[in-house]
Formats: sequence, structure tokens, C-alpha cells
Amino acid sequence: MTDHPQLQDLAGYDLGTHVVEYDDRTVILYALAVGAPANELELVFERDLRAIPTLACALGLWAVEAAGAIGAYDPRRSLHARQLLTMRGTLPTRGPLEMNGRVTNVFDKGKAALIEVEASAECFTATYGIFLPGLGGWGGDRGPSAGSTEGITFAQTDTAQTSPDLAALYRLTGDRHPLHIDPDVATANGFDRPILHGLCTVGIAARIGAQAAGCSPADLRSLDVRLSAPVFPGDTVEVDTVVEAGNVDFQARVGDVVVLAGGRATFGGPMRS
Repeated sequence: MTDHPQLQDLAGYDLGTHVVEYDDRTVILYALAVGAPANELELVFERDLRAIPTLACALGLWAVEAAGAIGAYDPRRSLHARQLLTMRGTLPTRGPLEMNGRVTNVFDKGKAALIEVEASAECFTATYGIFLPGLGGWGGDRGPSAGSTEGITFAQTDTAQTSPDLAALYRLTGDRHPLHIDPDVATANGFDRPILHGLCTVGIAARIGAQAAGCSPADLRSLDVRLSAPVFPGDTVEVDTVVEAGNVDFQARVGDVVVLAGGRATFGGPMRS
């Protein structure tokens, strides 16, 4: 029988190196999946293609899978709760892309735990906050509070109508978890039907945030957002934004339910390759 590390001992755990292969078709598919229109040629046409940086969060998901495979917790009972992204350069429009992975932190939230998993390449660092119900209570560090948009007055709201088939499309960008396609798996996890990928909703909101800031989605420099409720394919997602001092604060809603909370994104000019 193999001994597995205890959850509270995972901070600093090296997840190794991973190489992802992709090409311009992945970049274009991702852009279309998060709602880029056909007339934004830099996002959907290979001639002068630019990758939307939130694609990096999809490319780095291998690190989350590697953390779940360690054996310290059941990945089937985990929730993607927070996403951070920092860009240091331009995301290439084709691989191979080499990344390193590690578990950076493990926090004790009382009745639950939160681990932070990092996937980093030369041009970006993506950090995934993974919520683990029922696994807290050992007296560890609770960790910092996540960002909040409480008290912020949003200046505008833009609407994204998702397709009933969007989850089936988005999973071709790399996240093929059956929760997003198999009704039986969805039911076993407490949902009436398959849910949309949280990172798809994040990508939609980041694209709309760029629009509010008068920038290209490819100019995203950093992102921090909490995933607070599920979205179902076919839902109408409303993204509330306010732009101040170069930052975009945002949240996303389906009706009165906030599905993305405490969001902040920054945008800038072209970066080095």
C-alpha cells in the first residue's frame, strides 16, 4: 500500500514539468468558445492571430489534475473556487509550451480546506484555488480573504447568451471532465444537468471586461476572480463592470445569482513574445 502525503503537508509539493502541444486551431476555438465574434480577426484568423491570455488557464489544468492524483484528497469532491492569472509575456499561438507545477499553499477554512495549485511558464503564472469540503479543521492558517466587489457601483452591464451546446464545444479546449457532458455524472454531483466549465465563464467575463476598458481581450495582463455558482449551457450571463485607473472590477450574474464574484482584471499594450 502506498503512503500518501497528508493534505496539510502539500504546500510546496512539486508537481513536475509538463509540455502541452497545441496550435492555432486551439487558439481560435478558445476565442470562439468565449464569445469572440468573427469580425475580431486578430482573435479568430490565423493571419495575424493573437491568443487570449485566459487560454493559459485551460492549458495549465494538468497541474490541478496532478495535484488531485497525489492521493491526499478525492478530486471528485473538489470545487474550482478561485482563479488568478499573471502574464509576463505574450502567450504563443502554438506549442510546445513547457510548464512547471506545484502546490503553493494549503489553507484551513474550518469546515473545508483550500489548496492553491500553480502552473507556470515563461510567459504566465496561473493559480487555481481548489475548495475541498469537509477537509478543514486541523488548526492551520486560514489564508487571506479573496477580493470582493461589495460596495462597488458598476457602470455598465453587458450580456452574453451562451449556447446550449457550449460545454460540448469548450471541452475541446482541453477540460474533458465528464461533469460538463455526461448527465449521469452531473446528477451524481447534485446538478440537474451538465454544467458549463467555470473557466469558460471566466473567459467570457474577461473578454467583456476588455470591451468595457476599450482594449483587446489579448491585452489582458492580470486576473483575479472567485467562482461562486455554476452556470448551465444556455444561460444568459450578465457581466457588470466598472473601469477605474486602468483596472476593471467585475462580477457575473445569471439572473440574481452571482456566478463570478470579486473580479478584477488589468489590461495593457502589446507585450514581448
